[in-house]
Amino acid sequence: MSYSTPEKIRPRKSLPSPQTLRTMAAELGFDALGVAGVSLAQDEVHLQRWLAAGRHGTMAWMARHGMRRARPAELVPRTIRVISVRMNYLPRARDAAAVLADPQAAYVSRYALGRDYHKLMRRRLATLAQRLAAAIGEFDYRVFVDSAPVLEKALARQAGLGWIGKHTNLISRDAGSWFFLGEIYTDLPLPVDQPVSAHCGSCRRCIDVCPTEAIIAPYQLDARRCISYLTIEHDGPIPEALRPALGNRIYGCDDCQLVCPWNRYAQQSAEADFAPRHGLDSASLATLFAWQEQEFADRLAGSAIRRIGYRRWLRNIAVALGNAIGSAPARQALASRRESADPLVREHVQWALARHAQQDQSASPSRHHASS
Repeated sequence: MSYSTPEKIRPRKSLPSPQTLRTMAAELGFDALGVAGVSLAQDEVHLQRWLAAGRHGTMAWMARHGMRRARPAELVPRTIRVISVRMNYLPRARDAAAVLADPQAAYVSRYALGRDYHKLMRRRLATLAQRLAAAIGEFDYRVFVDSAPVLEKALARQAGLGWIGKHTNLISRDAGSWFFLGEIYTDLPLPVDQPVSAHCGSCRRCIDVCPTEAIIAPYQLDARRCISYLTIEHDGPIPEALRPALGNRIYGCDDCQLVCPWNRYAQQSAEADFAPRHGLDSASLATLFAWQEQEFADRLAGSAIRRIGYRRWLRNIAVALGNAIGSAPARQALASRRESADPLVREHVQWALARHAQQDQSASPSRHHASS
């Protein structure tokens, strides 16, 4: 990043053309670039209402920075423009629907099958800023990739990279929604791009498919019910009423994106770092549940999954194993951790074993009848 003092005047050549910026971005692997202003007044109101309703759950950091999340110039002084980029991440992997339909398999959100995107995108954005500085002279900037209080989807919308869909994800007409976002806050007076119109129409597939009914209304998400929140951000017990709806999803959820008609235009990523690692696109729940803590740390080094820690990993898989009712391998895997020293893991394992026991009890009369 680069900063100046108000007294320092830097020589600067003419600003780059929009096409020059996009060419630079494309050379670094970004699939689109746009420029937004810093006015997010309507989004600030939406954020305030969302926080006031408590829909952020235990994500206290969502409220910790006040409204700087919606005010770029307060977060980074002298910011007058935001360069927004997107990068496709959809990997070549086992078909998502096939994994979700297999109760023995572990479903991991497509974005987390490969290496963590944060460092890759941050390095690329820093390189973009440095190349721009080499071309026009030094300027103030700061790079963000899901790493600070930034309304990245709102800024990307303002930069013309897509519209915010009813599931609250950004959608592009020509790229769907399987992409990451990143930003460069800057003092360069670049020409801004125009937002694109929304094209969800009357479609509500994302709302109807949500396993936990977390999309409580169009454009309104209650994170406390969202599987991505429950399996990644939430550090306590998963509410019992929601556990059956998790199915075999052990890290994140893609259902709302899988049914979105605009994802027929999504492009698979060419980034090797986003390709599945350690067979995570086709791993069995029992195999992953057997990992010891050091194995978890070693195998998931460089993965976004590692950030949730070993106990949440086991908690999530225990729920999924509990949903694999009637599976002997699932029951055996759970029994191996029945006496886990971690109370969070132990409670979820016991719940899962109880689910299997209930299935046995409900099935026993029919077995007796068949033998009589």
